[in-house]
Amino acid sequence: MQAARRLVALPLVAGALALPISLTAHERPLAAQVSVIGHRGASALRPEHTLASYAKAIADGADFVEPDLVSSKDGVLLIRHENEIGSTTDVAQHPEFSARKTTRTVDGETVSGWFTEDFTLDELKTLRARERLPQLRGTRYDGAFQLVTFDEFIDFVAAESAARDRVIGIIPEIKHGTYFAARGLAMEDKVLAALAAHAYTRHAPVEIQSFEIGNLKYLYDKLGKDHPNIRLLQLIDEPGKRPADVAAAGGTLTYAQMLTPAGLREIARYADAIGPDYHAIIPYRTDGMLGAPTTLVHDAHAAGLEVHPYTFRPENYFLAKDFWKGSDPRTYNADGLAAQIRAYLDAGIDAFFTDDPAAGRRAVDGG
Repeated sequence: MQAARRLVALPLVAGALALPISLTAHERPLAAQVSVIGHRGASALRPEHTLASYAKAIADGADFVEPDLVSSKDGVLLIRHENEIGSTTDVAQHPEFSARKTTRTVDGETVSGWFTEDFTLDELKTLRARERLPQLRGTRYDGAFQLVTFDEFIDFVAAESAARDRVIGIIPEIKHGTYFAARGLAMEDKVLAALAAHAYTRHAPVEIQSFEIGNLKYLYDKLGKDHPNIRLLQLIDEPGKRPADVAAAGGTLTYAQMLTPAGLREIARYADAIGPDYHAIIPYRTDGMLGAPTTLVHDAHAAGLEVHPYTFRPENYFLAKDFWKGSDPRTYNADGLAAQIRAYLDAGIDAFFTDDPAAGRRAVDGG
């Protein structure tokens, strides 16, 4: 059975939480306005996955904000980009944790550092966030912010929604689902329990993401038709890679195969949208300029899927050469980012992840 829930941008009016969050594809057309997703908050401007980053994203007009979820040793859902936290916290400066540095194989890759599954929540709360891309974004906020749990994040977004009198959606990503499940720290049911435990997320728009397939199918079966505000997003990695759960089971399915018309129809049986790298929609040419659109958006829409690409970033380094300002790759270039996003809007995307929601908002609103 094809998934049918669709992302809806709710009106910014009092009492919006009492309005219907979503309708089936047969009951309403595609949303007229593309949704701006604050990628880990406003992570170009504040350290990612901190409340300061989410506050900035919401203030700058994000329709949705994204937390990545990993697990602590005691099974608490923590918001971090990866379970390895050496590059995004000050854990290396804590001598009491020096012996916990180790090497693990995570989704087939060898990774060295400190891992959330080796720390209790109380221990993780002694750490402070650091900028993941200091060479581009500086270190002025390093050490200023605590790590955040999923429950704390939901409470914060609910408070921001009430204060601003508008609904703010959330798009949590379950990271390394198979890896954590093998360690007795499966997250899928905990995510659903957390969403059910908060009044806000029982009604506000939620979209759960994963690069894996099995956990999204599990969530689809668990959700049934009783949670119309919760949708599922199949993330897409590099073409030659396999989803981690497929690889762990000895399967051969690649992300490239998933993006064929037949593959997209299969995704539409359990998910509402795909999240590819934006280069899969409009690739860069060999000279760094923007190329011609592929058929991906058309093919996905034909299968009944929305397209929510990631991740639009404001530094020249990430932009097509068409939109650079000056010649320094490190230059912060919000105007260029907004212009580039408009090219992808013209290609028909339905939502997008960006490190700079203010630039994304300008692109969508035509400012």
